[in-house]
Amino acid sequence: MITEQQILLTGAGSVGRSLIPRLLAQEPAELRVLDNDESGLAELGTRFDDDDRLQFLVGNVRDSSCVERAVENVDVVIHTAAMKHVDVCQSNPYEAVKTNVVGLQNVVDAAADSSVERVVFTSSDKAVNPANAMGTTKLLGEQLLTAGRHSQARDDLRLASVRFGNVINSSQSVIPRFTEQIREGGPLTLTDERMMRFFLTYDDVFDLVTGALEHAHSGEIFVYKMPAIRIPDLADAMIETVAPQYGYEPADIDVELIGRRPGETFHEEIMTAREERRAYETESLYAVQPEMAGEDSAAPDEFVTATDVVRSSADAEKLSTDEIVSLLSEAGGEDESAATHPVEA
Repeated sequence: MITEQQILLTGAGSVGRSLIPRLLAQEPAELRVLDNDESGLAELGTRFDDDDRLQFLVGNVRDSSCVERAVENVDVVIHTAAMKHVDVCQSNPYEAVKTNVVGLQNVVDAAADSSVERVVFTSSDKAVNPANAMGTTKLLGEQLLTAGRHSQARDDLRLASVRFGNVINSSQSVIPRFTEQIREGGPLTLTDERMMRFFLTYDDVFDLVTGALEHAHSGEIFVYKMPAIRIPDLADAMIETVAPQYGYEPADIDVELIGRRPGETFHEEIMTAREERRAYETESLYAVQPEMAGEDSAAPDEFVTATDVVRSSADAEKLSTDEIVSLLSEAGGEDESAATHPVEA
């Protein structure tokens, strides 16, 4: 799906940046990166040493004419551009709608009117029974993809969404914030001891996106099978392993409860009970068929009917402290700059 193809990646945030080297490793003919942050794109150009397969486009997905130009002669679109921070979206819901909904519709429309063959939209597990503005816009985005697949005239255009939880070290993950708080000598701030979250690595995200590109057919929603972590256990594991790196004993770092924030949920869900009835699976992925596809729609290739779906982080098996440490080690220090951004946990 990537090799020798013309690829457009919208958004150069933490997820978009993580995809760039992984996509380049698949030898695309060209990788275009569209973002409205001129300085960020300039930094990426330096980081990748002017790779001649990379083309950086300054523009905003809210601008339909900009998107139309960006998709010219493109084969595959990976849409990550979005407002993703729960607190910011909650305070600015109309701005979130303009980027996450109108911007996505611009991408779908431009793809339908061009040579694009496949579009994958990066959604969020917060789209499941959304409790905040960000999750609501992501749910509507998923429905735009499904409607686009079944309403547009081109049968050869395949659209799909991917849902995932917290990416370790991304700007939406609590991990960079905990690291910064430990560096400053504490305390670590927890909103509530009952918080449980799904986590995955950037490699997992890449596998999810490329899996969706390969298997997209009817506007499916693809979900990665993610481990769950209790946030207090994550805090303990990070204090144990990170504090000595900054010259502190673990006992020196206190934990402070600060209360749940507006729109914040105790646990996360990866699909609804209604969606579970339309779910298929492989060893690592779920695929949820859109309701409008009909009960007789075929499962994606290599997928079988899902059984015993774990829909909520509250019901999932939780990683032990040792397993959390191993997962953090596997993820490494990628995107350490995300520690300066607001986070949701």
